[in-house]
Amino acid sequence: MSAGAALDALGDPVRRRILELLGDGERPAGVVADVLLAQFGISQPAASQHLQVLRRAGLVAVRAEGTRRIYGVDVAGVAEVQEWLARFADPFAQPLDALETELARGRRERRRTGAAGTSSAPGTSTGTEGAGTPG
Repeated sequence: MSAGAALDALGDPVRRRILELLGDGERPAGVVADVLLAQFGISQPAASQHLQVLRRAGLVAVRAEGTRRIYGVDVAGVAEVQEWLARFADPFAQPLDALETELARGRRERRRTGAAGTSSAPGTSTGTEGAGTPG
C-alpha cells in the first residue's frame, strides 16, 4: 500500500485510536469494537469497517484464531509511513547530534588531560610556581 493511503486512513480520529490501541499489542476485533463503543459510541459493524479501511491501507494485519479475528499493527505499513515522513524531519538533527557527541568527547578529553597534568588541589603549590625566585 502507499503512504498516501495510510495517511488518508489515519485522517479519522477513530482509526488513529484503533492504531494506538493495536500499538499496545494484538487485539480481537470484539475488544476493539468494545473500546470504540465506549469511547466514540460506534457500533460493532462500524468498528469492523474502520478496521477494514486500516487493513486495506496496510496499517493493520488480521489473522484468524478459531472464529475470532485478531488484529495487530502491520509493521511494514507503518514503516512505509515513517519513511515518507522522514523526508520532512529536521535536516540538522543528525549533524547536531554528531556535533554534540564530538563536544562531549572534547570535554572528556580536556578533563582527562587536565586531571593528569594537575595532580594538586586548587590553591596549593606544585613546587613549580615562581621557580628560580627566592621564597
